[in-house]
Amino acid sequence: MKDSSLPSLFRPKILVVDDLYANRLSMRHVLTGLRVELIEADSGNAALAACLEHEFALILLDVQMPGMDGVEVAQLLNGEESTRDTPVIFVTAGSTDDMDRLKGYDVGAVDYITKPLNPPLLSAKVRNFLDLYESRRALKAALAALDERNLALQREIEERKNAEARAQQLATHDALTGLPNRLLFVDRLASSIQRARRNGTRFALGYMDLDGFKQVNDEYGHRAGDAVLQTIATRLQAHVRESDTVARFGGDEFALIFEAIHDENNCADFCTELRGQLSESVVVPLQDGEISVAVGVSIGLAIYPAHGASADRLMHNADCALYTVKRNGKAAVRVFRPEDDNGLVAVVGEQGVGKLSSPDFARRISRSRG
Repeated sequence: MKDSSLPSLFRPKILVVDDLYANRLSMRHVLTGLRVELIEADSGNAALAACLEHEFALILLDVQMPGMDGVEVAQLLNGEESTRDTPVIFVTAGSTDDMDRLKGYDVGAVDYITKPLNPPLLSAKVRNFLDLYESRRALKAALAALDERNLALQREIEERKNAEARAQQLATHDALTGLPNRLLFVDRLASSIQRARRNGTRFALGYMDLDGFKQVNDEYGHRAGDAVLQTIATRLQAHVRESDTVARFGGDEFALIFEAIHDENNCADFCTELRGQLSESVVVPLQDGEISVAVGVSIGLAIYPAHGASADRLMHNADCALYTVKRNGKAAVRVFRPEDDNGLVAVVGEQGVGKLSSPDFARRISRSRG
């Protein structure tokens, strides 16, 4: 009669340890009806060697053996982590007093059975321990599957976090230079206003663009133009403080926030030095080698709160100051003056001279013409 409670492909192993072949044969006959793999050992040393090679669901261990007896074997098995939880049934030659049983339990025995063997009793005991072994195996497999699932969930969470971080990076940073884009810059500007208002400090908002950048694109292509923009972005980040903000609005337009400045003259002097560093030659790659090009830098500054207490006013006035620089010959730094915002500015286009109410659009037309 086969035991149908266990998986059909798995055969639990039982170790039978007895120095007498007749005893081993007797237990073999009793256990043959169970779907198990029997391994036999005729000594304590042979039993220990078998435990090194196999995982057993149960060990039937004769107590009285020459040399190393069953109690010594059980002690050694109980001392090893790999075999500590393997159930051991002591097989004794006769009745065992309580003290001997306590000693056996102390070294890891879980039950006793006496000779001559009672086949139904032995079979029932073995079946119980096989059921327990299978339950433990199922629990171990479930825990392993749970651990694997937890690891998979952790990986999935990490991947989602990375994806969200990448999405956030793409949403708030310029793809070419890695600088904050207009969206993030406006948010930083709002924070700067709140901080300066709370602390009673000043900061400067700068608008900057590159002089002659269009000619680089037209003559050498957009790959060269991209190299120039990336180099300028790197130089900007290297020369401003960590507390400052550098952003790219698109094309050759950049914006800057200089936190906690002392005064406008000091900030203008710093921007003049910065303009010189940014105007140094840039090596750009071409299909047949590389060349060195130089672009100029123009910067318009507006100071909080002197030139505006709101983000819109500061951005407008910095833009006006930059437009004045471009109109007056480029390649300079200018702090906003009231006359920069003259309401109506003349723009010369292909259709003649016209009037615009905002310098922002006029500056873009002027910039597009070089």
